[in-house]
Amino acid sequence: MHVAPIATEELHPDARGVARACALLRDGALVALPTETVYGLAGDARNTAAVAAIFAAKGRPAHNPLIVHLPSLEAVEELADLSDEARACARAFWPGPLTLVAPLRTGHGLAEAVTAGLPTVALRVPAHPLAQAVLAEFGGPLAAPSANPSGRISPTEARHVLEGLGGRIAAVLDGGPCPVGVESTILGFENRRAVLLRAGGVSEEALARVLGAAPAARVTDDRVTAPGQLASHYAPRAALRLGAHEPAPGEVWIGFGPGCAGAELTLSEAGDLEEAAARLFAVLHAADAMGRPIAVAPVPEVGLGVAINDRLRRAAAPRLT
Repeated sequence: MHVAPIATEELHPDARGVARACALLRDGALVALPTETVYGLAGDARNTAAVAAIFAAKGRPAHNPLIVHLPSLEAVEELADLSDEARACARAFWPGPLTLVAPLRTGHGLAEAVTAGLPTVALRVPAHPLAQAVLAEFGGPLAAPSANPSGRISPTEARHVLEGLGGRIAAVLDGGPCPVGVESTILGFENRRAVLLRAGGVSEEALARVLGAAPAARVTDDRVTAPGQLASHYAPRAALRLGAHEPAPGEVWIGFGPGCAGAELTLSEAGDLEEAAARLFAVLHAADAMGRPIAVAPVPEVGLGVAINDRLRRAAAPRLT
């Protein structure tokens, strides 16, 4: 589907900007919004044309479902049936970087493309004050995948959105850098057991403290059962090499920790995983702009490092064409 160029408005993070964003959303237009994880490309989740426009603007495959954003747990339970375990996680981590996949309620009113025809829906209550302000004033569910061309580096600043989707969407509400910096953790429930569908801003260790045990690992196959499961995703244009203790000639080296003297860029000089997560996509954008192959230093596979490494492995995977 061809998307005709339009002028993308840049909205300020104030009451007037929120009001303009909501007016555009009510008209079926698309607005990029800041969340604590990454910027989301929001459209009315009940409006078939608006949801179709999200897929068209991003170039997103139709079989890849969207996350629906709502202002509260109560609003979520109007659309989906939550198990006791899901509700416990919602109370522990919402508002925040956790997405729950749950069975749809009859009469949910969502556009069919939101769920890609699945009987379940991915739902989140974001913590960012601007996202909450828009959701409160808009008064309905917003479908909002990351505000970038499908498969490319996720946006954590408004300028990243404009670089990728400027001219394709109505507006971007500029809320500054996203503090978490990696997408939400996605948790599903199969046979009454929690299943980690995507690592993200809530660690497995934190989930285990609420659930009483770590969530089960997703069975890897070709099925897409939730957003963010494509093998190649979050990718820069340049080739990406992982686990690099030093750069090869001509590579941009992204360091992590104090042992990477000479790295042109770093996720965290101190080796702090929260800082690395918050900086990950911004650093990848900066490295990609240098126009050379990219090498990334090893990142520990613990806590938020699991989500960071998940994004890096997908970014380095063979590209989908």
